[in-house]
Amino acid sequence: MSSHPLRPFAGMPIDWNLSPEDAVTLYLEWGNNNWRGEHLPVRSRDDVALYFVVDTWGEAPAVRLVRRNSEEAVDLATLRLPPDLERAFLAEYGGLKGVFEPTPAIKDWLRRELDA
Repeated sequence: MSSHPLRPFAGMPIDWNLSPEDAVTLYLEWGNNNWRGEHLPVRSRDDVALYFVVDTWGEAPAVRLVRRNSEEAVDLATLRLPPDLERAFLAEYGGLKGVFEPTPAIKDWLRRELDA
């Protein structure tokens, strides 16, 4: 595996403000958002979003880059958090299992990884 696994995605339009909850609203609950919100309603399967999530269903939190449209969600990359960010994340969320929006510190790390 490359030492810079996010490099292939550096030029992609990542939505840093799309939370997992917003993605569900946009892509799985069509019509549940409005034209004045930050994210415009999805109009077709050609509308695509790229965003990061922190997945805690495994043994350790992992960050996933997700590509979603109205038909599917595909993981483009999965990364283990650095130990300091993992500790901080677990201190905030404890043992909760789920899919979460990355913290500001994790987003900063991801931006640096994309630029590496």
